[in-house]
Amino acid sequence: MAVRPIRTYGDPVLRLKAKRVAKIDSSIQHLIDDMIDTMRAAPGVGLAANQVGIPLRVAVIEMPEREGVITLINPEIVKRFGERILDEGCLSLPGYVGEIKRSVRVIVKARDRNGKEIRLKGEGLLAQALEHEIDHLDGVLYVDHLESPDKLHKQERPSPEDTQQEEVASEIA
Repeated sequence: MAVRPIRTYGDPVLRLKAKRVAKIDSSIQHLIDDMIDTMRAAPGVGLAANQVGIPLRVAVIEMPEREGVITLINPEIVKRFGERILDEGCLSLPGYVGEIKRSVRVIVKARDRNGKEIRLKGEGLLAQALEHEIDHLDGVLYVDHLESPDKLHKQERPSPEDTQQEEVASEIA
């Protein structure tokens, strides 16, 4: 298991629609383990495979109030309920948050890391994380949901990537 580099805004792999996983073999298991390590090291709530340069439909999510990691292979949103406005950030766009619309609740179908079909109901932060990671797998970043560039804000705490972040903000605007 290893921590992989997280691809950041501007990397073309983030805009690719990820391919479905045909077979859950040892290479997929290894990818999942690396993604969990990477997500925790970042630290983040979720991570999609294309964020570590692998355009496959695999995502992991770990919620503070929930035990264990949720692994999603070939996830699809089946149903969305309600709408809310919230601030969202991303490991691939460090140092920024944007005000966007997300669902209040979602139902997702996928396979777990053992290949078993699962249905997951998510509300609040889990619904947001599910939509966010599935967007990544479709080549969509949260900044694509911004109503206007002025809805993107720098986070309070400066990070070492400040120079890169200023370039990102000017590209988005």
